[in-house]
Amino acid sequence: MLNDAVLLLNSTYEPLNVINVKRALRLVLSRKADPVEADGALVRTVTRTIPVPVVVRLAYYVRRPNQRVKFTKRTVLARDQYTCQYCGAQTRDLTLDHVTPKTLGGETVWVNVVAACKKCNGAKGGRTLKEAGMKLRRAPREPRFLPYLRLVKNSYQRAWDKYLFTDPESPFLLRGPLPVADRTRAFRRPVRAEA
Repeated sequence: MLNDAVLLLNSTYEPLNVINVKRALRLVLSRKADPVEADGALVRTVTRTIPVPVVVRLAYYVRRPNQRVKFTKRTVLARDQYTCQYCGAQTRDLTLDHVTPKTLGGETVWVNVVAACKKCNGAKGGRTLKEAGMKLRRAPREPRFLPYLRLVKNSYQRAWDKYLFTDPESPFLLRGPLPVADRTRAFRRPVRAEA
């Protein structure tokens, strides 16, 4: 139980990482973090009983750079949901295919690599999509970090949905257009009274 996953949020409720219960309890007990949600399980100490947190929020703001998803075969397959991007076959026995072949100058980057079954990969070979007469089901793109957190961590919990912006009932999910600020008022200089 002490190695179960806990979602760590910044003080602004932005997901930072996934940590274990042991580290989460240390942060809570040292008052560096506050528990946001618990799953009902309890940890008993000599002097008290503590609910096991599922989500904790730091008491202070941590600046971090924009994180990018690491490019690996596993992450490409997860992005494409273990589905061949040519025929739609769902299998765990997939390969990676360069949309623009390496022999024609194609790079190994997010927007040029897709998951493909062995049959489709062999049929396409070192040709372009047009030459092979094939179409992609979906254009490849670089995934955002938050959905990646959900895909890669096999200990994902439903309680995290509203913090990862995947739950439509989330209070943190924006609905409708962003409010338009009145820029004329925001940049108006104060009028000085003349003496």
